Amino acid sequence: MFSTKLAFIPLLLASYVSAHGFVHQVTIGGTTDTGNRPFGEGRERSAIRQISTANPVLGAFNPAVNCGPDARRASEVLQANPGDTLTFDWRGADLTSWPHNTGPMITYLASCGDVSCAEFDAGQARWFKIHQVGRKPGRIDWFQGDLMSGGKATAVLPRNLAPGNYLVRHEIIALHLAPTRGLAEFYPSCTQIRVGGNGTGRPREDELVSFPGGYTEDHPGIHVPNVFSTQDYTFPGPAIAAFVSEEGPAPGSGGNGGGNGNNNGGNNNNGGNGNNNNGNNNPAPSGSSSTRGGASPQPTSSSPSGSPVRSSKKVCKLKKSKRSTTSDSALYPRHFSRVMRRFIETGSFERRH
Repeated sequence: MFSTKLAFIPLLLASYVSAHGFVHQVTIGGTTDTGNRPFGEGRERSAIRQISTANPVLGAFNPAVNCGPDARRASEVLQANPGDTLTFDWRGADLTSWPHNTGPMITYLASCGDVSCAEFDAGQARWFKIHQVGRKPGRIDWFQGDLMSGGKATAVLPRNLAPGNYLVRHEIIALHLAPTRGLAEFYPSCTQIRVGGNGTGRPREDELVSFPGGYTEDHPGIHVPNVFSTQDYTFPGPAIAAFVSEEGPAPGSGGNGGGNGNNNGGNNNNGGNGNNNNGNNNPAPSGSSSTRGGASPQPTSSSPSGSPVRSSKKVCKLKKSKRSTTSDSALYPRHFSRVMRRFIETGSFERRH
């Protein structure tokens, strides 16, 4: 009897497990780089650090929240210039469309110091935020949802960014299960770049964070009981670096972000600057924008880049929930079934009578 029940577990979880993904391609300055798929041998030369699984990272203090599960140094480094647009092509594990639509997309940079990022240990990185997008203004839906129809996530390198070697950490935080503490899904991805030019922009010391350490489980942007309502959203992590904010918002920017703006660990002096100093050459922010709410338009592009997105029946769709306690009917992913909800809440697939 027990073994029969176990045999059904893979079937019950199949639709849930299929709804995960990774960054398939990154485009910078018109050059598109295709990464290695998770759990492969990593034979393709790429600047995108390969991860071992497309499954999400669970837990704000999980070491994999840095660059992804078992992320490996990549062989290549992409050339970039200040002001270049970064485009991220998110796919499902089988290269079908990205399956989730709830939660922010956030982009960080970290200096690799004087060494190439192909040799840099990301565990020593200290990150500063350059971009974030959340909900569409005045609406319940998120910009992340555009990825489900083939859109791409974008961010812009700061126009005054100092030259040097940088890791780009771009992440999606999927919040469809975040009403339950500890079930926010982190999908971080790291890409190795070298920035040219003669910019002078660097973060301040108090704008740098380490991962893990930059987020906490109880932050209102990580544990979000009312994520399916229209209430304001508070971004986790530090504020967008002051020298970036002073340039004005990039397309799709969600303001200066919320959360802890202090340095939460890490003492590597390769920090978030191009020349191994503390990045104190920049003035304090001139009027921080709101940490809450939605974001400006156009954070993603529907124009195709690289290989086409194939349609799939595995895409995470939504259905109305009868459990809604908000003014708006709550939306839950279809793969988050009653059986899965019972398992998450009780640790058992048994129905209680």
